[in-house]
Amino acid sequence: MLTPLLISGAIGYLLGALPFGYLVARAKGVNIFEVGSRSPGATNVKRVLGAKAGNLVFALDAVKGLVATAVPLVLTLGGDPGTLGYDAGGVAGLIGAVLGHSFSCFTKFKGGKGVATAAGGLLVLAPLTCLLGLATWVAVFFSFRYVSMASIASAVVVGLVPWLTNLDLIAEPTFPWLKVSFVTLLAILVVVRHKANIQRLLAGTEHRWERKPPARVDS
Repeated sequence: MLTPLLISGAIGYLLGALPFGYLVARAKGVNIFEVGSRSPGATNVKRVLGAKAGNLVFALDAVKGLVATAVPLVLTLGGDPGTLGYDAGGVAGLIGAVLGHSFSCFTKFKGGKGVATAAGGLLVLAPLTCLLGLATWVAVFFSFRYVSMASIASAVVVGLVPWLTNLDLIAEPTFPWLKVSFVTLLAILVVVRHKANIQRLLAGTEHRWERKPPARVDS
């Protein structure tokens, strides 16, 4: 069982490591690691290059997590449907994808915070929990206009919901702890990756999102 899980994790890592934020910005003549918050995540790309580029990066990063999670499930890497191994294959793939996105081997192990990639994978593993997290993100963002605050709040909700309800676990009563524990650990990782943002929020220096036209970039 260990070998299929390692394969799932490795495939997930390589998918997650694809630096879409860097590539999209580079195509417009910008090194995303040198501007804004110096993050290749969708938020920084959107802030520097506008909504179209930022939304494209978010979608591509989400697809990385979705594919990395779905492929092991489709191929049943780790076991047959309904077994511990079946779930573990998808979990291993998403773990690899989030780590790949956060520490990409293609960009000297620099990367984003993994929110979009995690959301894409959770849409496969725990769709109802994922949608609840998305609703939380939207509510917090439009109330306070801080992307980081919305992401942290969403992660907290996603991490707590599986312990309080049986969302997404009704059809899998045998090994519910696997998804519950993983979803919680994934949420913790997302919050930890926002450590600097939390410090700025507490200090009142965090960037508050305001709609503005994309920056002009000389080619």
